[in-house]
Amino acid sequence: MTKIGLIDYGMGNLFSVQQAFKRFNQPLDIISDIKTLQSCDALILPGVGAFDPAMMNLRKTELVPSIIDWINNGKPLFGICLGLQLLFETSDEGTSEGLGVIKGHIRRLPQEKDERIPHIGWSPIYKTNECPILENYPGSNWMYFVHSYSACPLEPKHTVAVTKFGKTDVSSMVWHKNTGACQFHPEKSGVAGQKIIFNWINWLKKNKF
Repeated sequence: MTKIGLIDYGMGNLFSVQQAFKRFNQPLDIISDIKTLQSCDALILPGVGAFDPAMMNLRKTELVPSIIDWINNGKPLFGICLGLQLLFETSDEGTSEGLGVIKGHIRRLPQEKDERIPHIGWSPIYKTNECPILENYPGSNWMYFVHSYSACPLEPKHTVAVTKFGKTDVSSMVWHKNTGACQFHPEKSGVAGQKIIFNWINWLKKNKF
């Protein structure tokens, strides 16, 4: 069985993520140091909260260099919500540098008529580019969001799904090398979110990570 590590840096909804993977008989090992990280085949970077405190907490674990090397070496990682944002270089939300493994910036959601910030609730996502975890995926599916910021990759190809926020398309999924991430919470998105999780687990097995 693929050994998947769930990174614990004090700002992730670990229990709900574990429960979502448990539906597919996939255990997750809690990772908080380099030794346990190195024993894994794949990683999950969850996140709830603000950009700067998250990076500060992540640096305290001393895992940042290992996570960057992990991604740059093509090992699989799956980011959730704030975990997606931390993959980028900088954010409007703070002054800390992110992991920087995907070039680009995290911007505050635009002011749009009839839309509130933070964006909380269900919205459909639309596939814009191919990636393994969206293979054979329907045209749109409703996912659960809780966020005030969204990713703006330097290379548009890194956005693989968007959602409408007013009249603006905002990035809701990214893919780079073997790293994928969702701005929404797949673990809270019902059957549609479970499909994302299943596809990722299945992709790991097919590629023998």
